[in-house]
Amino acid sequence: MLLKINGQNVMIPEHIRTVEQLLEHLNIAHKLLVVERNKSILSKNSYLETVLFDGDQIEIVTFVGGG
Repeated sequence: MLLKINGQNVMIPEHIRTVEQLLEHLNIAHKLLVVERNKSILSKNSYLETVLFDGDQIEIVTFVGGG
């Protein structure tokens, strides 16, 4: 499946069907982040049930602490 993630075209294995699975595949599932799918911000509670489709545009913003 082809997704646009943070402006880059990325081929994702077909067995990845949800936002939660995508975040696990990218090794960022446990980070503090915000996910937007097709210009709509998703609540963290919806990651498990939000199904991905070929051509979806995903924006992932991670938060980094520091000073």
